[in-house]
Amino acid sequence: MQPIVQHPVASQVPRRGSAGQADDESTLLAALRRGERSAAEELARRTYRQTFASLVQLCGGDRDLAADLTQETYRRAWSSLDSFQGRARFTSWLYRIAYNTFLNHRRGGGRDRPLPEDADERWADEAPSPRELAASRDRRGRVRAALLDLPDEQRYLLSAIYWGEVPVRELAEEAGITTVAVRKRLAKAHDALRSLIGEEASR
Repeated sequence: MQPIVQHPVASQVPRRGSAGQADDESTLLAALRRGERSAAEELARRTYRQTFASLVQLCGGDRDLAADLTQETYRRAWSSLDSFQGRARFTSWLYRIAYNTFLNHRRGGGRDRPLPEDADERWADEAPSPRELAASRDRRGRVRAALLDLPDEQRYLLSAIYWGEVPVRELAEEAGITTVAVRKRLAKAHDALRSLIGEEASR
């Protein structure tokens, strides 16, 4: 059986862009709902790079695992397409599926890898010397442990913003709250991460 999503050549994957592309996306989604396989292939071509890249980050740089989870993400997306109501970008909806696919993998006892080396720089700037922190393997270990200990809502929020490139506006719509409330939750998530990092360091 052929995989649901083939690895596309990077140069063949269009970048996200104009409002016209959004209209075209709606047309493709309608065609996909009618069972047109070519529409699925085109949507996958357009979104594969971002989906795969976000899963590489979630998987700690394990590209083989990320590729497997990307395949599973698209399988789940196509089978649950009726739940996509079009209020957010297709890529934002797809990221939520990718994130849940990753969590299911972890909960099922799948292999795990450390977070990327730049995770501490992007999420937890708590010390006076960023260069020293970026070079500290011990700190990266604390960041990883702290991130995995965060409540799911906070973990999802951080990863959606930084890795899934989901706009704050769409996160607000998904949660049924204002953008101000999302930013407050994001600040609390950063605070929680810093607090957990401090606890790890004191052990």
